[in-house]
Order: sequence, then C-alpha cells, then structure tokens
Amino acid sequence: MKHRSQGRKFGRVRSQRRALVKTLMGSLIEYEKITTTEAKAKELKSRIDRIISLAKNISDEEKKVSTLRTLERRLPKIAIHKLLQEDFRKRFEKRSSGFTRVVKLMARKSDSAKMAVIEFVD
Repeated sequence: MKHRSQGRKFGRVRSQRRALVKTLMGSLIEYEKITTTEAKAKELKSRIDRIISLAKNISDEEKKVSTLRTLERRLPKIAIHKLLQEDFRKRFEKRSSGFTRVVKLMARKSDSAKMAVIEFVD
C-alpha cells in the first residue's frame, strides 16, 4: 500500500535523489526555464513553489536566519543569490502560489521518455 508515501524515487537512492532535486531547483532558478522529463518537472514544481514562498517572506527579521539556513540546505549558492535579489522576489509579490508551470512536450526520440518544460510564470 502507498499510504502516506509521497514523492517520486526516480530509480535512485536517497542521497542521489536529493542531489538531483537540488541541482534541478538550482538550474531552474538560474535559467528560469528548463527541459526535463515530465516526472521530474512535476516533482520539481511543488518543491520550487515552497522555496519561492519561503524566499518571499525573508524580510521578516525573526525568521530570516532560519529561512537562510533552509535555503542553504536545499539550493546551490548561485541559486540562493539570485533568489534573494529584490527584482526576482518582486516578480512574485502579487502571487500567493503557482509560481511555475509545466508544459508537456513530445516524447524524447531515443527512449520515448515523456518530456516537459518547467518555467516561471510571469
């Protein structure tokens, strides 16, 4: 039974899965649009939306240190710098959620994997 189990495993052990997601989130923040498999894009969407919500509320002085530590654990340093820039956070001021969208593409020719583009909503 799959009660209370969440997230996809991608055929990897936990450490590899964490590294994969961390790298994907960093790439998405850095390039603002990436092409990946549909399963990875769907998994990434929920995680990156939580990170953006967390970064939006960093102006609160009481939560600033814990928020920065959480971001350091979950993202590469380059992505954190871009995420904390004022113009990046202003893009999402009016939104409370739904910061990214997943657009499905045609299957990859070599192995017929379902592909998708994940990008930030403007």
